[in-house]
Amino acid sequence: MEEKIEEKNNENVIEIKNLCKQYKMYHRKKDRLLEILLPKYEKHSTFTAMEGFDLELKKGEILGILGRNGAGKSTLLKMITGVVVPTSGEIKINGKISSLLELGTAFNPELTGYENIYQHGQIMGLTHEQVKEKEQEIIDFADIGEHLSQPVKTYSSGMFARLAFACAINVDPDILIVDEVLSVGDMAFQLKCFKKFEQFKKKGKTILFVTHSISDVLNNCNRTIILQHGKKIFDGGVKEGVEEYKKLITKMKDGEGNKGKNKITKEVINFLSEKAEWKKHFTINPDMVVYGNNEAAIFDYGMFDQDNQPLPIIDNSEYMHIKLKVQFNEDIENPFVSITIKDFQGKEMCGNNTNFMGIDTGICKKGEEYIFDFEQKLRLAPGKYTLSISCNRFDENGELIIMNRNYDALIFEVTSQKKMVGCFDMEPKVKFKKLEK
Repeated sequence: MEEKIEEKNNENVIEIKNLCKQYKMYHRKKDRLLEILLPKYEKHSTFTAMEGFDLELKKGEILGILGRNGAGKSTLLKMITGVVVPTSGEIKINGKISSLLELGTAFNPELTGYENIYQHGQIMGLTHEQVKEKEQEIIDFADIGEHLSQPVKTYSSGMFARLAFACAINVDPDILIVDEVLSVGDMAFQLKCFKKFEQFKKKGKTILFVTHSISDVLNNCNRTIILQHGKKIFDGGVKEGVEEYKKLITKMKDGEGNKGKNKITKEVINFLSEKAEWKKHFTINPDMVVYGNNEAAIFDYGMFDQDNQPLPIIDNSEYMHIKLKVQFNEDIENPFVSITIKDFQGKEMCGNNTNFMGIDTGICKKGEEYIFDFEQKLRLAPGKYTLSISCNRFDENGELIIMNRNYDALIFEVTSQKKMVGCFDMEPKVKFKKLEK
């Protein structure tokens, strides 16, 4: 299925035509064996992982591949690298590929790390002399010290990943395949990984980049495709692709693509109304903790942009709204609502409540429903976070009474179109001038 493109053809380094991948699905293990032994015995169904896929990728392009789980992203990369054989279609490659898929699959656990460096190089088509030239660079990059002389089977998962990444990234490929593996090891090693990735970009290498991080696509890619159910539904610019992907994951599109045109359907308009259910269009944490005395109930919530469109993915430079719907089951004087945002390690990053803000909510009567709307910018670093929400009051002694609290209720992602350091964007305004002598 894979062959070299003739030099005179064009500048494409990857050409894919009408690619299809199907898997046979068996309900019972013995059905597979019976089909092998009895050619006329068919007891399988067919799952189509990819269908009718076309792609031309030119030298120097950095392609971000987006799609929900099961869309076919990893299947595509595995077919390009030869790990999986297509059912039909053509894949033509012009250049040497290095894959950061399934790191370490070429390693022999009985061999030492040093021996595996040479084995990996041979599998990549390098001569002993070529591996020798790269040897010290790989050793320095992996930085696992004396463990290099020990069998790989004794390595921790972190050491294994470091050596595997170092071997894969230091062979100077023409085409680099990356699938969610840039953030391996500790922070120092991650920094080395991203620096190496930047070097590849500056050298004009062709890169295929699969990630669930929208910020990584915005910051690293110059072209985007979106996959759904094994089909390409978008191919174009990065910013346009990210916007299409946001619509897809909030179920605001039919999934068949609209050729770059934004369509607001009747269903979307209904969804944006105050009486529609909001939270079903977001990623709700199945492990959230809910408790309280039920004097009030937060029965709906969501995150929206300035046009009241849903925001499961938030640009940290834009104003956004966190909205809650609360129903009161008793007459409550001066209830207050709070929001708290935490990272995936459980660290509280920011938050506020109507009491801290000096907002007098008055008396909310039994049976009444209210919408609380918090408008702000989330100047957080790119990453995934959880939103915790609660409705509380103070009793006559000043004691806090929790009426309804939802810990880690909603999962969302923050993106940024500019680089930053730390947990949040300081958004500084900088001036400089030459000091005259």
